[in-house]
Amino acid sequence: MTETPWHSATPGVAERELETSMESGLSPSEAAVRLSAYGLNTIRMKRGPSLVRIFISQFQDFMVLVLLGAVAASAYLGEYQDAAAILAIVLVNAVLGFVQEFRAERALAALKKLSAPGATVRRGGETIHIPAAEIVPGDVILLSAGDRVPADARLVDSSQLAVDESVLTGESRPVPKDHKAVARESAPVAERPNMVHAGTVVTRGRGRAIVSATGMDTEMGSIAGMMGEVTDAETPLQRRLGQLGRWLVLGCVLVCALVSALGVARGESLHLMFLSGVSLAVAAIPEGLPAIVTVCLALGVQRMSRRRAIVRRLTAVETLGCATVICADKTGTLTQNEMTVKIIDLVGREITVTGIGYCPEGEFREDGKPVDPTKDAVLRDLLLCAALCNDASLVRRGRSWEVVGDPTEGALAAMAFKGGPSLSRLARKFSRVWEIPFESERRMMAVSCSGPDGHMTFVKGAPGVVLSLCSSGVRAGRVVPSDNKFRDAVLARDSYLASQAMRVLAFACAPGNLIEIGSDGDAACAPHLTFLGLVGMMDPPRPEAARSVERARRAGIRTVMITGDHAETARAIGIELGLVDHGGGIMTGEELDRTSDRRLAEIVEHVAIFARVTPAHKLKIVRALRERGHIVAMTGDGVNDAPSIREADIGIAMGRSGTDVAREASAMVLSDDNYSTILAAIEEGRSIYDNVRKFIRYLLACNVGEVLTMLLAVAAGMPLPLTPIQILWMNLMTDGLPAMALGAEPTDPDALERPPRKPTEGVFARGLGLKIASQGVFIAACTVASFVVAGTFLGHGLATARTVAFSTLVMSQLIYVFHCRSERKPLSEIGLFSNRFLVAAVATSTALQLAAVYAPRTAAVLGTRPLAAVDWAVVLFLSGWSALLMVAARAAKRALARRHSLFRVKGAGGPAYTGRRFR
Repeated sequence: MTETPWHSATPGVAERELETSMESGLSPSEAAVRLSAYGLNTIRMKRGPSLVRIFISQFQDFMVLVLLGAVAASAYLGEYQDAAAILAIVLVNAVLGFVQEFRAERALAALKKLSAPGATVRRGGETIHIPAAEIVPGDVILLSAGDRVPADARLVDSSQLAVDESVLTGESRPVPKDHKAVARESAPVAERPNMVHAGTVVTRGRGRAIVSATGMDTEMGSIAGMMGEVTDAETPLQRRLGQLGRWLVLGCVLVCALVSALGVARGESLHLMFLSGVSLAVAAIPEGLPAIVTVCLALGVQRMSRRRAIVRRLTAVETLGCATVICADKTGTLTQNEMTVKIIDLVGREITVTGIGYCPEGEFREDGKPVDPTKDAVLRDLLLCAALCNDASLVRRGRSWEVVGDPTEGALAAMAFKGGPSLSRLARKFSRVWEIPFESERRMMAVSCSGPDGHMTFVKGAPGVVLSLCSSGVRAGRVVPSDNKFRDAVLARDSYLASQAMRVLAFACAPGNLIEIGSDGDAACAPHLTFLGLVGMMDPPRPEAARSVERARRAGIRTVMITGDHAETARAIGIELGLVDHGGGIMTGEELDRTSDRRLAEIVEHVAIFARVTPAHKLKIVRALRERGHIVAMTGDGVNDAPSIREADIGIAMGRSGTDVAREASAMVLSDDNYSTILAAIEEGRSIYDNVRKFIRYLLACNVGEVLTMLLAVAAGMPLPLTPIQILWMNLMTDGLPAMALGAEPTDPDALERPPRKPTEGVFARGLGLKIASQGVFIAACTVASFVVAGTFLGHGLATARTVAFSTLVMSQLIYVFHCRSERKPLSEIGLFSNRFLVAAVATSTALQLAAVYAPRTAAVLGTRPLAAVDWAVVLFLSGWSALLMVAARAAKRALARRHSLFRVKGAGGPAYTGRRFR
C-alpha cells in the first residue's frame, strides 16, 4: 500500500489504495494477515522498568555506593556488626524506594484501564463489534453519536456527522464532517473535514470510514512519538542532594585522613586509627538521608493520593513545591468542558440561567427575581423549542450528568429541563413528524411536531438565518412585525453576547407545518415564523478555578492559560478567572509563529493567555518560561498536551478526561480533574521541602557534633571519647526514628502565604549552613566537656567516662531534634506534642540508650558501664546546655534583625506601619 495524503483523496481512491470494500469491508483472513503485519492498534509508549531494574536502581545513588564501600571495609577488618548494621540501613532505603515506585506504576496501570474502547466494523459483509486494538488499515468502521474513533480513517459516508477533536486540536467545539470534501495536501488536522482521527469522539450523526492508519501511525501516535525527543531533567531536590552528597564525601575523606594522621602521630596503632577513621566517615555521611528523603516523599505521595492525586514519581510533589508558573490548559482543566446556557435574551428582557454543566438543575432569574416558565408564555415556548428541536439526550451516571450527542444540544436540553416537570410533560406530548437536520452550510435546524393542539414548527440556528425565516417577533410580551428595527435590535444583542465569548443561537416557532419539500427533494422552512429570543452559552470555568488562581497568585505563582480556542473566548474566561485583570496580555498562535524564541523569552513574563495554539506552540511556551528560570508546571488532558507536559518541570495530567498519552507523559495525575488539587500539591511540595531541610539540619548538625568531638579529643591528646561501635549505635539511635519522625512534620498552614523559593536555591540557603555548624560546635563542646568532667573531676575510668560522653552526645541530639521542627517559629508556638510521632520516636531512642547502658548483653557489645545519678546529672545538664546555647544564638539573631529593621525604617523617612499606632 502506498502512503497517501488521505484527506486529499476521494473515497474511491482510498478504497482502491487500501485494497478494501466500502460495502463488505475486509475478509476475516485478510484482517488477520494485516494485524500480523501492522501490529495492534495501540500507542506504544516507552516500557516501564522491570521490577529487578527498579530495585537495582535504588543502589545507584552515590552516597549509597559509599556506604556499600564502608560495609566492605568493615567486613574486611572483622567488624561484622558494623557491616551488618550499615547494610541493613542501605537495604531499608532500597526497599522503601522500590515499594513506592512500584505502587505508583500500579496506580497508573489502573488508570489506563479506564479507556479501552471497542469498535464496530464491517468484516466479510457482516457488522461486528471488536476490540479497538484489533483494528487494521483497510477496515471499514461504523460511527455513531457517543463513539470514540478507534483509528485514523477516511470518511466514505456521513450524515450530520460532527466530532469533538479537542483532545487532538484543542478546539472545544465539535467539528462538522463531510465525506464529500477533498482537502488540500498541506491542510492541518483541524482543517480535514473528510477525516476522523483516533481518540476523538463522535458528538452527533453517523458515518462510515475506511481506516487509513493505526497505532503509532495515527496523529495521536505521531504526537506520542514527539515525547520520545524530550528528555527528563533532574528535579531541584535531586540537584541539591547531589551537590550535598559530593561535599559530604569530600569531607569524609578529609576527616578520615586527618583523624588517622593525628592518631598515628600520637602513637596509636594504624589498624585502630583506620577503623576509627572509617567509623567517623560513616558518622559524617548521614546514611539515613536517602531513606528519610524517600520516606518524606512517600508520606507526601500518600497524602496526595487521599486528595485524589496520583504521583507517578516521588520527587514530583517536591518539584511542584518550587513551581513559579502553572501552564493550564483551558478546556477541561480551568473550564468544565461542558457547554452551559448562561443568558436567555427575549428581545428587551434578559434572563439569567443558574446551574452548571449538563445537570438539569437551576432556575431562571430576571432582575434578580425568579421567573416561572409555566407563567411566562414566551420563555415557555423557547424552552419547549429547545427541548423538541434537539437530538441530544442526558444520562445520569452516579452524581454526574453526561450528554449523548452534541454538547451544544446537551446544554439546551439541560436548560429546557430546568423549566420543571410540567414543561417536561408537555414536551413528551409532542412527536416529531418532519425535520430539517442541522448542517454547517444551512446553519439551522427545524422540526415539525404533532402536539395536543395540532402541528407546531420549531427552529433553532444562527440568529441571522433564523431572523430571515421570521415574519414577526415577540418584544415586551407582544407580537410585533419583524421589521428592520426589530432585526437590528436582535443582531445588536447577538453581537454583545458574542463579544462575551458566548455561542449564540436563536429560536423561533409557529403553528402548523412550515417545512416544505422542494422539487429537488430538499426540505426548506417557510418564512412565517415568530422570533422568540436568543440563547447565549459557554463552557464555564470550574466553580473553584477562580479561587485557586487567586490562591496561586498569593503564593507567588503565575497561572498561564493555554488554549486552542479563539482569543475572545479565552479572554472572556480569563476575565472570569482574574487572569487579565492584573496586567496579563493575550497572545495568539499566529503571533507566536512570528515571534522568535529570543523575543518570546523576553515577553513571556507579560502574557497571561495564549490562544489558538498548536502542540508545537505549547512546547515553545514552556521552553521560553524555563529559559527565564521558571519552574514550570504544565496541566492538560489531550494528546496535544503530551509533549509540553513531558517538557515541563512537572507534568500534570487529568485522570478522568485525560488520554493515555497525556497520563504516560505526566509525573502526576489528578483523578478528579480538579485544578484546586494542584494547589494542594504545591502546599504539600513546600511542606516536603521544609521537612527535608529540617532533617538535613538535624542530621548534619548531629554528625558535625560527632566528628568534632573526635577531632577535638584527638587534637588535645586525649583518649578517643567514643569507640567505633558506639559511633555506629549512636547513628542508629539518633539518625533513624527521630529523623524519620521529623520528616513527618505536619504541613505548615502558612505554606501558601509565602512566595516560592528560588529554583537555584541551595540546600544550605537562608542560613542553614551556619545553624548546622554552630549547633555542631555546641554539641561537640558539651560532649568533650562531659568526657573531661567524668574522667578528671569524678574520677571515673576510661570506659565509664566514654559512657558519660556517649550518653551526653545521644541526649544532646534527642533534645536538639525538637528545635529543628521549624525554621520560623519557636517550639513554644508550634507545641511540643503537635508531632506525636516525634515524641514517640525520641521516647523509643531514649529507652534504647538506657538499654545500651544498663542491659548487660548490650553493654558488653558497646563497652559501656552503668551510670550513677551524679553521672546522669552531668549528662542532662550538658545535653540541655547545648540546646540552650542554640536558643540563645537564635534569640540574638532575631534581636539583631529587629534592630536592623528599625534602622531601615527610620532611614526610609519615618514609620511605615498603618495600623493602630500610626496613620
